[in-house]
Amino acid sequence: MSANRYRKHRIASLSALLLGALAGLSPRAHAQEFSLLAGPLFSAGTNTYSWSATYREGVGRFAAWSFSWVNEGHLPDHHRDGQALQAWGRLPLWNDRLELSAGAGPYRYFDTTAASAGGDYSNTHGWGILGSLRAAYYFDRRWIAQVQLNYVHAFGGPNTTALIMGVGYQLEASGEPGPSQRPVPRTSNVTNNELTVMFGKTILNSNDSESTNAGSLEYRRGLWRYVDVSASYIHEGGHIQSRRDGVAAQLWATRAFFEDSLTLSAGVGPYVAITQTDNLPRDRTGDGRVSALFAVSASYRFGSRWLARVTWNRVVTRYNRDTDVIEGGIGVRF
Repeated sequence: MSANRYRKHRIASLSALLLGALAGLSPRAHAQEFSLLAGPLFSAGTNTYSWSATYREGVGRFAAWSFSWVNEGHLPDHHRDGQALQAWGRLPLWNDRLELSAGAGPYRYFDTTAASAGGDYSNTHGWGILGSLRAAYYFDRRWIAQVQLNYVHAFGGPNTTALIMGVGYQLEASGEPGPSQRPVPRTSNVTNNELTVMFGKTILNSNDSESTNAGSLEYRRGLWRYVDVSASYIHEGGHIQSRRDGVAAQLWATRAFFEDSLTLSAGVGPYVAITQTDNLPRDRTGDGRVSALFAVSASYRFGSRWLARVTWNRVVTRYNRDTDVIEGGIGVRF
């Protein structure tokens, strides 16, 4: 298995472990779902694979919205993935056990491609539209069987079609068969104050997916019921083509489940490199200190003070040094 394939397999495994762990938590009530799907992808006569991890929330009986991290496999000269935000129309059938739905929305992608002039590869970024058709069957004990057809129209890259299937889990359930209509609104912030130390891996988004050890220190505070802000120091390690240390600030959309024990969040913000070296290959250097940082994160809280957190950061650069910083660690709440 190549390093890049290992990286994608590792993320899919982490998502599967999180999905499986949800089954052991006590049932409560209301409307959010997490799903993990995978299957074949087709583009211009080429076959590869696709997978996606999706958070979905109802906004009424016939509508929903979702946030997904979509991976489009290994097309020739393209290793593309990214985030999509979709609005859905849905039709419940068979006493609400079967749901048929159609969704569409913007897709922000990150692609490792062949270099256009010099170098071995290029990190390109762009926008597209993700359209989807979905059929889902809701079982009695929160589980959902799903099949979904995705079509990506990319501005500046190949269009793709994927048929993916898998399982979902109702993070909050109504007690009745089928999807719930809306979540119950919160009256307090998801987060107060948290300080977390994390360690993991930095993986360069290149043809060879070079990796090294990473570490970070994060302070997180709740600004509003569903919004957190964080400040981090990130050490991306050495022995890869780009070595960076820097500070980041991010805004997070955050949801809590199971009496606030589990949180899921997605964040974005600037990342400023304090130390930046680039010795391999050809002694190339970066053309900017400020990059964008996209992330998804999950935490599990133990009692009133301690938590465990897993975070996947995507560093988005202007000089072909995009990285994935995948970390886990322990934090304290106060």
